[in-house]
Amino acid sequence: MENIFTGLAAYIGGLLAGAPPWVQTLGMGLMYLVGVLAFIFLNAIYLIYLERKVSAYMQQRLGPNRLGPHGLLQPVADAVKLLGKEDIIPRGADKWVFIIAPIIIFIPAVMVYAIIPFGKGMIPVDLNIGVFYFLAVASTTTIAILMGGWGANNKYALLGSMRSVAQMVSYEIPLTFSILGVIMLAGSLQTSQIVAAQERIWYILLQPVAFLIYFIAATAEVNRAPFDLVEGEQEIIAGPYTEYTGMRYALFYLSEYANLVSVSALAVTLFLGGWHGPWLPSWLWFLIKVYIMIFIFMWVRWTFPRIRIDHLLSFNWKVLLPLSLANILVTGVGIKIYQLLTLGRW
Repeated sequence: MENIFTGLAAYIGGLLAGAPPWVQTLGMGLMYLVGVLAFIFLNAIYLIYLERKVSAYMQQRLGPNRLGPHGLLQPVADAVKLLGKEDIIPRGADKWVFIIAPIIIFIPAVMVYAIIPFGKGMIPVDLNIGVFYFLAVASTTTIAILMGGWGANNKYALLGSMRSVAQMVSYEIPLTFSILGVIMLAGSLQTSQIVAAQERIWYILLQPVAFLIYFIAATAEVNRAPFDLVEGEQEIIAGPYTEYTGMRYALFYLSEYANLVSVSALAVTLFLGGWHGPWLPSWLWFLIKVYIMIFIFMWVRWTFPRIRIDHLLSFNWKVLLPLSLANILVTGVGIKIYQLLTLGRW
């Protein structure tokens, strides 16, 4: 069970052994892409189901229970429904910007998975700047959201996209600073090295404040309650998604869940020991930890009410940012004290 995926990759690599180098690179790249896309789509489809079930449990309701055993086929029915909906483009819209925005938002949602270590030896591209790559690619999501609001030629959509961009750009700063403490401890930006450094102790024990800051900032980054200000029925309807229908709307929705899985996977990689764990296969440990993180995100969503945009930004600049900077200072001092005690030098 441990080597089922690495063995499959090795088998495909063996089939391509006699081919030119560019064919081997292309073939292995396509294999990784298909694997990541399958992982994203399967998770996104059934996270929708899981979200409904979790919310129903917390609100003492039943949730989906008609299509398939315990309602398991409800996400499939929703996908078929969205495929059958009419694709409407508003008359005054900037047509090409409106059309490509849902596609562009999905691209970074897929690209960030390239540096995620799904298990022992199971990382598509082991970049030495993996964490930096993740943050850089994920930040481009704001462009697609702004394009969706601008291209729709709708005041509600434009306002929703602008405040969503303000939220995401603001919370990227404490998110990045919260990760710096982990990078300082591991001495590397390479995700595989960060996981390897947690073989004895997980960084959530050494960086509990950083983990809390990361969790709050990641909640804002993926636009989940209580920070789901990208849309609001009372003031901006569905925000940048107001004019979208059918599969274009579904791509925005799919990207949101893909981002939820990716920030959970990064949290597991940075703070929860990655794929480390006893007895079970490494990839299974990784999935268990990721789903624990996803459940916590859902738990928070269905527990706290959403807050106002001014409160959201004020909390970021006045609380999270100073706290993240203080954590970096304390981490640096702690590292130097540890070096002094163990190596006898400052």
